[in-house]
Amino acid sequence: MKRELEIRRQRGEKIVLANGCFDLLHAGHIRYLKAARDAGDVLVVAVNSDSSARELKGPGRPILDQRGRARLVAALACVDFVTIFDEPNVEPLLQELRPDFHAKGTDYSIETVPERETSARLGIRVVIVGDPKNHSTRDLFTSIRERADG
Repeated sequence: MKRELEIRRQRGEKIVLANGCFDLLHAGHIRYLKAARDAGDVLVVAVNSDSSARELKGPGRPILDQRGRARLVAALACVDFVTIFDEPNVEPLLQELRPDFHAKGTDYSIETVPERETSARLGIRVVIVGDPKNHSTRDLFTSIRERADG
């Protein structure tokens, strides 16, 4: 992937890095990733590993394993590359891949992006993309449980 990104960069293409758990894809994920892709020419998506997703989301998560979640994300037309990361945030990937843009969803502001200082130091522009966060995997699980308990 790094070699291909360098080729794309030499062609003048802009690289975007987006990240998340993506535990059961929903419309908000799709809108976020499409908007991230629109920020540049090549979209790299970093998917949280099972252990980092569990740390973020709590017991019982993720529902789908990291390989399954990565495969689902990779199947989206707007996604060019997928990688799995185990760290609490994507700072190491920002340092390694040096994208032009770091895309975060609308549940963040520029001031609350955990990697904002690293991005600024590396000359990576942080962009907030996607639609307002009014849907979540947690809400989807709740809805499924309520219907099952019916």
